[in-house]
Amino acid sequence: MADFSAQHQYFVIYKPYGMLSQFSDDNGRATLGELFSFPKDVYPVGRLDQDSEGLLILTNDKNLNHKLLNPVFKHKRKYWVQVDGAITKQAVEQLANGVEIKVNKSQYRTLPASAMAIETPEKLPERNPPVRFRKNIPTSWLSLELTEGKNRQVRKMTAKVGFPTLRLIRVAIGKFELGSMQPGDVLEIPRRMAYQKFLPRHN
Repeated sequence: MADFSAQHQYFVIYKPYGMLSQFSDDNGRATLGELFSFPKDVYPVGRLDQDSEGLLILTNDKNLNHKLLNPVFKHKRKYWVQVDGAITKQAVEQLANGVEIKVNKSQYRTLPASAMAIETPEKLPERNPPVRFRKNIPTSWLSLELTEGKNRQVRKMTAKVGFPTLRLIRVAIGKFELGSMQPGDVLEIPRRMAYQKFLPRHN
């Protein structure tokens, strides 16, 4: 059988806040096509909500797409989350142990996760528009690493423990990290790096 791997392309982007994870929109909202002239057969692997930002993968490799989206593989996704209020140790422990959230109108208990309170990340890109500042209410940051990706899961989780999400940035998938990438950046990477970084446990 012919090997078509040479035709596969892999792009990583820093999706900006306010942009849809798709190439067109009937309502004129910002889309991925504004960042780069991607090949016609390249599509996002999963999505980031319009009000979330950070690492997004685009490829025409169906095998990589399947392994990243199929829950059985439990690949890791790491987020930096700014929340409303001073996060407590108890809330962080709840997030780590799993909480009950609504998924498709049914109750769902999230899988154990890695969660910890962190200082404000250094050299964090400004968000446009910025998070609304309230003088009398502090905000705090946490690092959250999941092995699942339910719809708006992180936001539902932090709300469940009493700390609504203000800003959500996906900073890593597998071993690939945003690093110094800035909102709107597009990077094409070779196949070997894609598999080594995104699926480190399966190579």
